[in-house]
Amino acid sequence: MTNGVNASGVLEEALERLHASGPEIYEWRLTNHAPMVVEALATHGLSGAVHRWLDAYQVRLDDFPTLVSPVTDANWREALGDTRRGADWIGYFRRAIGERPWRDVLAQWWPRLLPGLYGGATHPVIRVGHAVRVITESGETAPRLTELAHGLGYWAARHRPVTGVTPLTGAPDADGALEAVPPIGDLRGGFTDRLARVDRLPVWSADVTDPDEARRRLTELVRASTHRYATHGHGDETMLVHAATAPNAVLRTLPALPRALWVPSLHAAWTASAAVTAMYAPPEPAPYAPVTGTTPEEVLRRALAHGDEHVIKFADTAVDVGDAQALTAALRAVELSEPLSY
Repeated sequence: MTNGVNASGVLEEALERLHASGPEIYEWRLTNHAPMVVEALATHGLSGAVHRWLDAYQVRLDDFPTLVSPVTDANWREALGDTRRGADWIGYFRRAIGERPWRDVLAQWWPRLLPGLYGGATHPVIRVGHAVRVITESGETAPRLTELAHGLGYWAARHRPVTGVTPLTGAPDADGALEAVPPIGDLRGGFTDRLARVDRLPVWSADVTDPDEARRRLTELVRASTHRYATHGHGDETMLVHAATAPNAVLRTLPALPRALWVPSLHAAWTASAAVTAMYAPPEPAPYAPVTGTTPEEVLRRALAHGDEHVIKFADTAVDVGDAQALTAALRAVELSEPLSY
């Protein structure tokens, strides 16, 4: 598809607008999705719609959070996962990326942050994946590097590991492994409450040691989880999007990481996708009719017209997958989700 990022400064303008806002909205209860959406629109040549969409979303945004105490190389461990320290963490990463190449900062912090990928309903790693994509595909600019700092800082503040999970018999492919995920027994509460109840997950790709195989398996997982939304998205039209967008964010980041980090990235991404499936998948699939003849451009236009942030981001992932079932899944998200009022 056409990449319109370099042709205009619209993305830079939008990111500069957004960096005065916090990474979450409604007093740190929901994620600010706008940085991810404007990157997706600009990357797919829809820069002309960026400010119009952002104007409609702007009313949700909160002010940038208050500083507590600076995060440093000496005290970062005690600040990891402290949601009060979002501004402190963003400041830390802005300084780090200002002083060192961003790839070096990412390589140092990725293995520290990866065990806590599950905090913030996986949105922090998704935000990082969007930032890395535009930097690697379209070049470095100050607002894009600042956006990476915001994403990494958000991830550090929301860092939340998943532990105590009993391994279950899996399946040879991602489709079968997702099908084998058992639902949690208690569906009360939001993401954090449900995540604490994830205690059993199938084993998949645990024997992978080769980085190239890890990348292939991760690609398979993104495809399988995207396809699965077409039949299972009705379980929770919003949260099940993350079963695909979280591993896709990891996949997008792999080329910027040392190859030694690709295998642990696969394992963390599988746990994220499987955990979301355990928390939100419906008991039974719904029939769907594959859409034929639909282009990626049309799917993105329909997602934009709908306006919901999760719909746009899921369409972005579906276009990465690119086949008919993935595009059908994106249109299913359009059908199921509540639109944004422009």
